[in-house]
Amino acid sequence: MTRFDEFLQANAAFATSFVHGDLPMPPARKVAVVACMDARLHPEKVLGIEIGDAHVIRNAGGRAQDALRSLVISQQLLGTKEIVVLHHTDCGMLTFTNEQLAAKVASNLGVNIEGQDFLPFNDLEQSVRDDVAFLRNSPLIPKDVPISGAIYDVRTGKVHEVVRA
Repeated sequence: MTRFDEFLQANAAFATSFVHGDLPMPPARKVAVVACMDARLHPEKVLGIEIGDAHVIRNAGGRAQDALRSLVISQQLLGTKEIVVLHHTDCGMLTFTNEQLAAKVASNLGVNIEGQDFLPFNDLEQSVRDDVAFLRNSPLIPKDVPISGAIYDVRTGKVHEVVRA
């Protein structure tokens, strides 16, 4: 059995008691959360978000540059009015450079990706500040949109605020 088969079985159980089919498309709390894809981070549980409450946009490192397209759609078409950037401790993005990843891809796949920016970072708090600043300075994010940045601790489950803009 593949993992997907397991997922289908789990979904069958989930669907038997599903009662959220009439929720509107725009998120009820009008917020978009940009978070890392790390499996130890469950943004909905960590932040008390229920089905239909928020857009949760995930990518490697929870990087705002990767999420910008989704944030524009979230705000302009679906009415979100706030953004939260959520990074986490022990992030894999702290463990490599663009050059190291390019060498690995060349070795493993025979593909040259030199010059590709995978947005790694070497300072966790600064990465949150950088992402919040990127969004605050983007002409695609209205200036009146509150933007907050925080770090989730994978060992304690706590979130601490880094910056608000």
